Amino acid sequence: MPAGPRWNEMIERVKGSIRGTVQGVGFRPFIYTLARRHGLSGYVRNSPDGVEVEVEGPLVGIERFFEEVEAQPPPLARIETVIRRPMPSWGDKRFVIRESLPRGEKDALIPPDVCVCSTCLAEMRDPADRRHRYPFINCTFCGPRYTIVKEVPYDRPGTTMAGFPLCEACRLEYEDPLDRRFHAEPIACPECGPRVSLCDAAGRPLEGEDPLSAACSLIESGHILAVKGLGGFHLAADAAQDEALKRLRSRKRRDGKPFALMVKDLAAARRIAVFNQAEARCLSSLERPIVLLRKRRGHGLSDEVAPRSRLFGVMLPYTPLHALLMEGRFPALVMTSGNRSGEPIQIDNGEALRDLADVADGFLLHNRDIHIHCDDSILRVVAGSPSPMRRSRGFVPGPVHLPEALKDLPPVLAVGAEQKSTVCLTKGGRAFLSQHIGDLHNLETLRVFERTISHLEGLLGVQPQVLARDLHPDYLSSVFARARTGCPVVPVQHHHAHIVSCLAEHGFEGPVIGLAMDGTGYGPDGTIWGGEILLADWVSFERAGHLEGVPLPGGDAAVRHPWRMALAYLDQVFGDGLFGLKIPLLDELDPGQVELVLQMCRTGLNAPPTSSCGRFFDAAAALIGLRRSVTYEGQAAFELEMCQSRTKTKGYPWRVSPLDDGSWLLEAGPIITALVEDLAAGKPAGIMSRRFHLALIEMLSEVCRGIREQTGLSVVALSGGVFQNATLLEGLTGLLERGGFTVLSHRLVPCNDGGLSLGQAVCVALQTTGWSGRFAGGDHQAGSGAVACGGRWGRTT
Repeated sequence: MPAGPRWNEMIERVKGSIRGTVQGVGFRPFIYTLARRHGLSGYVRNSPDGVEVEVEGPLVGIERFFEEVEAQPPPLARIETVIRRPMPSWGDKRFVIRESLPRGEKDALIPPDVCVCSTCLAEMRDPADRRHRYPFINCTFCGPRYTIVKEVPYDRPGTTMAGFPLCEACRLEYEDPLDRRFHAEPIACPECGPRVSLCDAAGRPLEGEDPLSAACSLIESGHILAVKGLGGFHLAADAAQDEALKRLRSRKRRDGKPFALMVKDLAAARRIAVFNQAEARCLSSLERPIVLLRKRRGHGLSDEVAPRSRLFGVMLPYTPLHALLMEGRFPALVMTSGNRSGEPIQIDNGEALRDLADVADGFLLHNRDIHIHCDDSILRVVAGSPSPMRRSRGFVPGPVHLPEALKDLPPVLAVGAEQKSTVCLTKGGRAFLSQHIGDLHNLETLRVFERTISHLEGLLGVQPQVLARDLHPDYLSSVFARARTGCPVVPVQHHHAHIVSCLAEHGFEGPVIGLAMDGTGYGPDGTIWGGEILLADWVSFERAGHLEGVPLPGGDAAVRHPWRMALAYLDQVFGDGLFGLKIPLLDELDPGQVELVLQMCRTGLNAPPTSSCGRFFDAAAALIGLRRSVTYEGQAAFELEMCQSRTKTKGYPWRVSPLDDGSWLLEAGPIITALVEDLAAGKPAGIMSRRFHLALIEMLSEVCRGIREQTGLSVVALSGGVFQNATLLEGLTGLLERGGFTVLSHRLVPCNDGGLSLGQAVCVALQTTGWSGRFAGGDHQAGSGAVACGGRWGRTT
């Protein structure tokens, strides 16, 4: 009797459901090639929840096939799960790519927009190639994704490329599984794809065979150009021309805020900035974010690029159009968002021509529609790790993967706060944070906010069961949440959401000592919080300490005019004795204004109390003489960081005291007193800034040490916009870690309000399931018990 086939030679059929970022990244041709290599028959196709594949053949070939699927996916693919189940054998002889499944629950992940690849750039620069100098060249492994997609599955008819029928040459590439443009949905060429045009500020076409070369000439001659890019318009100007940048600042109403730069390549970046390997990797990554880099001496650019800053925000070209534009004769281009300050970035040709006509001298347009706004991402490398300041193009809509315990939570829509708005939608064990929307101060931004929510819900096929909002009732995001019918709305305290955001990205439940340091957040006691030490977990918190409260004279006026905060601190520390202080600021202020602000502080009229760390920075900046008024959010604090001296010095004295409720008060008095003494002694601003930073680092570290002695907690989470300050983040992290703490800080989402919606979503999702927090109902009393070092501690010399 002849022997039967060995087990690994038996013919089997297996169906695989692959979830993750597996559409629009070359996954089907990868599967096709892999199946043929292993001698398997079957099929692959896109489905609403990812990619569906069936393979038939010897069992050993099937096993090796699935091993390689997970071990060696295409560069842009991100596999989350591969679920396999046996199927009856069909006996088919070929492996084919089938049409996508049109219906079903949407669970496929749309990939982010990524930079143009080197292979496409080489083709674009090849005079013999049919796509020579074509500014929309792309392939399966590069180009637009999120900004052009309208619906899933991610196929060409569901994108803004649907209106460009493929020519025969492009169709052959698109339909060939062995071609690197197989089902590259934005595929195009000069014969069938989008086109670039150049016009003046009135929208009249400018003659010339090559709009891009003409655009370069306009910029070289000092003109400002509005350039339609991937996720919106930029305003471009030669970064070495003072007058052009002064006009841009005046027209855009952007006084003082640094401009972003685009340079041709890493070599060009090295001519204007100093950076390390970690920063170089971020610059040249697929995401192509703006990276904050140290200015190089003798950089040759205009001081108007980034006044009063030691940093440049630099990015490399990320579209073929940008690469062609960077062939101009300029060392760098200012590439700032194409909008007026405070308004959303423009994405539509007609609206840009209307709204930017008195800002730009010319317009470089194209006719590929942008479906959704997406600003450039911004990050800063701190202690060797990327710290995101704005998470947008290149990263969105990639999800934040939540811990296993959170995978079965109900879908939640979190609407963020007021500034640096983002929204977050949860689905299963994933949280989808939107791109940067902006500050919700006007109707235009609110419309973008609403459209972003609708777009995200449509792509994910999710209708939220509950909404999360900030505790502040008057934020436009809170108003939106309350007006939306059909599901309950749950408020989340601002600073607790910051800490939960940090915990969520680390997959850590807590409890932790949470340091939430920012400018403004509505406290449960009705005051304005912002310098908070919390004991927190995913769903609950207690206030274990805070910065000393001071009046906020004039409310928002004090945010715009830091000199008001300086007066508030001086009055609190010195009372009427402040008039005898030898402080330049007091000599420069109008006596009537001083009297009015002091009256507000002393009566509490239009001067709500605040514990804001951001306002503490503002006060120090104003006292030192750096910034009496600001033109953008965080300007005073940023300039205080930038002016620090590198000279070795000691921090200012500080003090921490117990309060009646058992929590700790971080007193500002000793720091303000010592700073005033330095002012009277004529100490340089850089020394005073450095001493201020060191005092805050030491004080926060010691508070954590004291709370650890009380509670046993040794994990510290850092969040809030103040931790955009690299001196504070790096210095405090190092001091805490040397003291035996584990420190969690942001690496995936911003520490500022741009990451707040993630914390809101996770907190509310768990609350709705009845998750019990350690600090719910005040069961754990912050600050209970005595500390070994006594009732008050500090450094007073």
